[in-house]
Amino acid sequence: MLSTLGGTQRSFRVILALLGLTVLLVGFLSSDAGLFTHQGQSWAAGPPVTNLMFLKTHKTASSTVLNILFRFAERHNLSVALPAGGRFHLGYPWLFLARYVEGSKQDGPGHQRRFNVMCNHLRFNPSEVQKVMPNDTFYFSILRNPVAQLESSFIYYKHEVPAFKKVRDLDTFLASPWTYYNKSLSLMNVHAKNNMWFDFGFDNNAAATEGYVRARLAEVERRFQLVLIAEHFDESMVLLRRALRWRLDDVAYFRLNARSAGTVTGLSPEAQERARRWCALDWRLYQHFNRTFWARAHAQLGPRRLRREVAQLRARRRELADLCLQDGAPKNKSQITDWQLQPYQSGQANILGYNLRPELDNETRRMCGRMAVPEIQYMARLYSLQFPEKPPKKIDFLEG
Repeated sequence: MLSTLGGTQRSFRVILALLGLTVLLVGFLSSDAGLFTHQGQSWAAGPPVTNLMFLKTHKTASSTVLNILFRFAERHNLSVALPAGGRFHLGYPWLFLARYVEGSKQDGPGHQRRFNVMCNHLRFNPSEVQKVMPNDTFYFSILRNPVAQLESSFIYYKHEVPAFKKVRDLDTFLASPWTYYNKSLSLMNVHAKNNMWFDFGFDNNAAATEGYVRARLAEVERRFQLVLIAEHFDESMVLLRRALRWRLDDVAYFRLNARSAGTVTGLSPEAQERARRWCALDWRLYQHFNRTFWARAHAQLGPRRLRREVAQLRARRRELADLCLQDGAPKNKSQITDWQLQPYQSGQANILGYNLRPELDNETRRMCGRMAVPEIQYMARLYSLQFPEKPPKKIDFLEG
């Protein structure tokens, strides 16, 4: 009787141990390195995606995405398709050509060099992009509500765009846009009308007829595996991380190229409606991919898991801010002490930046610095690392 009882107890302990092991295994498989399963679908673990083309649209939080990509490229020693010579963009606002990339023909006559990552500003031209990016490249981009995107463009490009130069504020412009907007200056005025549509390579002055719009939306869907939404940036990073099989820290970020609250202009409901009509192509683009974004999020994760992963990302971002940043917060342009962390200032915007904690050890300082460095300085540094034989890029606003 006692031997039977002892055997039963041993069997019970074995079962408990197996159950505990199963719980640990399930936890591991649902973490960074495992098999993701939801509602009968599974996504097998594998190596991280390293061939990436990010269409960097304007005034859409794309500078923060660029920093994420630059950090990943540097950490994994990946090649980046950088602007040739002293340039800081890939031919924008003209359609992209492969020759705008530094070193694109280094592999000999008739042979185009391929790069792992492309993420600097360009106007999308798929046949030319494919000349410098591998066949298995993951294409993605980001969109923002065109009302907010236009307001940001107005402040940022106030002194550069002809349509904005002579008008007092955006409300005045939207009340009578054709008074200030000249089609014949289209390349100079791209930030004033359907700018995101233009960045995708389309005609920003085209009529928003149903057939034309549907055809272009279908084209974007064919070419881009994912379109992020700026207003839901953390949810976007969760989906991006999932698609690329990246670690949590790969998509953790500090907001870059963001304005101070005092330079953000509120628009009346009437002005917002005028902006949607004025940028009708951008509005259709945004509406369509906002819907597909949420359909994808709910199909792949579901609301509960999405909230959990967003919370995980935000918690990690707070940890990094507390570790890296002085006061854990962004600073006004006049408060930034390190010239290497000074963001470029444009128009009427007050672009915020960061100060690092002074007591950081060297390794932590390098890690934190990569997260806080503005895009122009980061690109210049990657250029010098990738092309040490070339003259370094000259950053005039830091030397002035």
